[in-house]
Amino acid sequence: MGAGIRDGNYADLGDGIRLHYACAGRQGEPLMLFLHGFPEFWYAWRGMLPYYGRSRFAVAPDLRGYNLSSRPAEVEHYRIGRLIEDVDRFIKALGYQDAIVVAHDWGGALAWSVAISRPQLVSRLVMMNAPHPVPFARALAHDPAQQAASQYMNWLRRPGSEDALAADDFALMQKFLRGFSRTDWLDGPTLAAYKAAWGQPGAIRGGVNWYRASPLHPATDTEPGASRLELREEDFIVPMPTLLVWGEQDQALLPVLLEGIERVVPQLRLVRIPDATHWLVHEKPELIRAAIDEFLGDSA
Repeated sequence: MGAGIRDGNYADLGDGIRLHYACAGRQGEPLMLFLHGFPEFWYAWRGMLPYYGRSRFAVAPDLRGYNLSSRPAEVEHYRIGRLIEDVDRFIKALGYQDAIVVAHDWGGALAWSVAISRPQLVSRLVMMNAPHPVPFARALAHDPAQQAASQYMNWLRRPGSEDALAADDFALMQKFLRGFSRTDWLDGPTLAAYKAAWGQPGAIRGGVNWYRASPLHPATDTEPGASRLELREEDFIVPMPTLLVWGEQDQALLPVLLEGIERVVPQLRLVRIPDATHWLVHEKPELIRAAIDEFLGDSA
């Protein structure tokens, strides 16, 4: 664990939901909220929390379904409306009205939705390899390469995928992280921390329920997926200054997802990292911190 990180904190959000979080810095300083993706947990941000805790209150929750946070079993508990409400209530439970939001993967999908539907909660937005819903829906419906790259989503949506992911000491979970990375960031202590998080009862099911609850997936023989969606760009505008950092070697999220994004994110700064993959926060932390620092300084 990074120096200065305090974990073991909990926020009660109501409706039986409690989020565990780690933090660095002093409560009362500007809030900087870090949202992880699948199959990670707050620990994904351990290299960022102490750095930003020097001048802000840097907070990384385990999102609903993960690690030490509440892990309801039913898919309906992972609909986007409930997840947005989690972020709203979490920010307010910490004593704030808004935050700088930094997010990746499914945390990014959630952050886009919060920024679009409740922009008063987000002062500035920092995204990493998380597609805006409009170009993502478009590509899932019409782009064969992205449809092929996203077939893993349909596998994860199947009944029993959580059991397959947990089998053989989480072999598939490890492959999920190692198989698409350019660096071996999943060292012994890190892997042990991830295994402990995955081993929490219902935690893998909670993570895959995010996939099961979303219409954003390729069509199958029985489900239309994103092909049934008609998303109008004007309904999905992100109004705040936004930094999007993109690892161009991401095999699951292809560059087509950046096409036309400036129409829905008018205050966009796009930073491409040519040799980074989906796991860019682990592979290129110095580059990412530099990009965020420049963005926050320019926007201050």
